[in-house]
Amino acid sequence: MGWTDAVILGLVEGITEYLPISSTGHLLITNEVLKLNSEVPMLDESGAPLMTPDGEAVTLKTAADAYAIVIQAGAILAVLFLYWSRVWQVILGVLGLSPNGRLLARNLIVAFLPAAVLGLLLDDWIESMLFAPLPIAIALIVGGFLMLAVESWRKHQLPDDDDIVDLHTLGVRQSLFIGFMQCIAMWPGTSRSMMTIVGGYVAGLRPTKAAEFSFLLGLITLTAAAGYKAVSSGPALFLAIDMGPLLLGIFVAFVSAALAVKWLVSYLTRHGLAIFAWYRFVLAGLVIFFLVR
Repeated sequence: MGWTDAVILGLVEGITEYLPISSTGHLLITNEVLKLNSEVPMLDESGAPLMTPDGEAVTLKTAADAYAIVIQAGAILAVLFLYWSRVWQVILGVLGLSPNGRLLARNLIVAFLPAAVLGLLLDDWIESMLFAPLPIAIALIVGGFLMLAVESWRKHQLPDDDDIVDLHTLGVRQSLFIGFMQCIAMWPGTSRSMMTIVGGYVAGLRPTKAAEFSFLLGLITLTAAAGYKAVSSGPALFLAIDMGPLLLGIFVAFVSAALAVKWLVSYLTRHGLAIFAWYRFVLAGLVIFFLVR
């Protein structure tokens, strides 16, 4: 994996991570185009297979999959940069200095817990059973129909101005519901942001607030996922890619994610989710046409 691969993957990760279109589906296609799906063991300078400390052979695919998770650090930094005031409010809440921040921290922790538990239990099963082109295409299609249905429902269920729900006024049950919606996104291709935004809609949040809660929840979830993958797959990653391209990919992901988040918030306010559903149908068709054998 070289500098060009790092830039392309960072760009794809940053743009698609917070848009409700599945970063996994896009990275799958990108890895195929860049020919990073090889299962052949990589060799060192002497011609011997590269091995992790656990004795597993390093392939380009395992390194690329780990890289895709680790460069999420760029997307994480983008949310920290754009929503630093909210993050600071949460920190003050944890310290007991902001009542609204304390409630928001509670809601984010409650929403994160289902993924924390089920993610550890189901990680290996998901990677072996669902991390393939056809399941991802099915998830893209099902998610698209769900988005169209929820968007239609939302337009007839807008709360009165006096009854608008804010992030800190969400109840524990509403936050837990969004958390379980996030768990459905463990099925690759579903889109974490899509499920949490839809969950926010159902919980009573307006589009921009639903997106904001999704971003803040993603800050916790992606940090946990990237940290776990860095620890579990780090040896494979660092044997296959130098630190320079890795840092470049993270930087590109940061810039592109920040721009994508700003655009998404503005777009949702005016148009809603429908266009992303139709985009998902097109992407599913491309996955099936090019990748399903």
